[in-house]
Amino acid sequence: MNHDHGSRRHQQTRAVHPNVNTPAGSRPIGVPIHQGHIFAFEGAEEMAAAFHGPRSAYFYGRFANPTVRSLEEAVADMEGGTAAIAAASGMGAINAVLMGLLRSGDHVIAQSCLYGGTFALLADLAERWGVEVTHVSGDDPEEVRAALRPRTRLLYLETIANPTTQVADLPGLIAAAREHGVTAVVDNTFAPTLCRPIEHGADIVVHSATKYIGGHADILGGMAVFADEATYQRVWKHSIELGAAADPFAAWLALRGFATLPMRVERQSATALELARRLEAHPAVARAAHPGLPSHPQHERAQRLLPAGGGGVLSFDLEGGREAGRIFTDSVELMHLAASLGDVSTLVMHPASTSHRQLDAAALEAAGIGAGTVRIAVGLEHPDDLWQDVEQALAKAAG
Repeated sequence: MNHDHGSRRHQQTRAVHPNVNTPAGSRPIGVPIHQGHIFAFEGAEEMAAAFHGPRSAYFYGRFANPTVRSLEEAVADMEGGTAAIAAASGMGAINAVLMGLLRSGDHVIAQSCLYGGTFALLADLAERWGVEVTHVSGDDPEEVRAALRPRTRLLYLETIANPTTQVADLPGLIAAAREHGVTAVVDNTFAPTLCRPIEHGADIVVHSATKYIGGHADILGGMAVFADEATYQRVWKHSIELGAAADPFAAWLALRGFATLPMRVERQSATALELARRLEAHPAVARAAHPGLPSHPQHERAQRLLPAGGGGVLSFDLEGGREAGRIFTDSVELMHLAASLGDVSTLVMHPASTSHRQLDAAALEAAGIGAGTVRIAVGLEHPDDLWQDVEQALAKAAG
């Protein structure tokens, strides 16, 4: 726009067209918030070129945004991927991937113990699109080989399952799928900086950035990271039609959280393991689960895949079952009875009635979740203060 004659224009017009300042001679240390969703061009040819793909010039926020792009590049680098797509939520990213790659009649192999929203989405795709789903344990590559069909398109895994803390055999399962050209998708929400699934053969890694990446309970966000450019381009084309684009301000807050992500995850993992050790020894607890415990079914695998720590989530079953679990979650004082994880504050919940409410009794049993299972997502409080809260809630739950 030509501003040479701006002072001659009416006040009403001048108010709409303030000067847009671009830093010259210096640069911001932090990523600026580019909140505006439209970008102007000097000519029609330049604008037309912007429609050619995700790496073209910015022109409309649903397609790309500079602040969002900074987050995408940071998370892609963390995961060792070629590119990433930021979405408005974790489920937005998962929807973009599944709906962008699957067609009616396709077949998916997925872990039995999945995040409830993912489980529900697969069930919905099965009902509406005829997408067939076969669930496997996540432990045995032979289960994947046995489940393969001519229309198998995706293998869907979670690095650390919720809330059982099961650690999937990523190298073995992904290798079995790769033998038949099946795309492997891994939800790495529970293990950012601890595991890089692409190094184990994954094609796509998804995250709920709402959790550890944001880390401060103030955003919704999702990420999908791609090992190769072609898959990225394919899913990106669908994502702009889906309309689940990340908000620039949420992306900026996610970048704020991203700066401390490695330190937070390391601290939360250490505290979670300490609480799990103490819970395992408590008489009111039937079983405690954290990948760092020697008693964990996949402990040796976790030592290989998660050498820096087993994550900030632990679960345990109370001797008193469902009622004891209810009393425990009602009795906490320092911890928050709340959904989500990866926050600076510690959160506790009862999965069977919340995150996995979509699962019936048989599906819960198949997923390894008990009626009285309690999940704790550790924050940054001192472990002794957290244990004091756990102890007093255990005493009430034990009656």
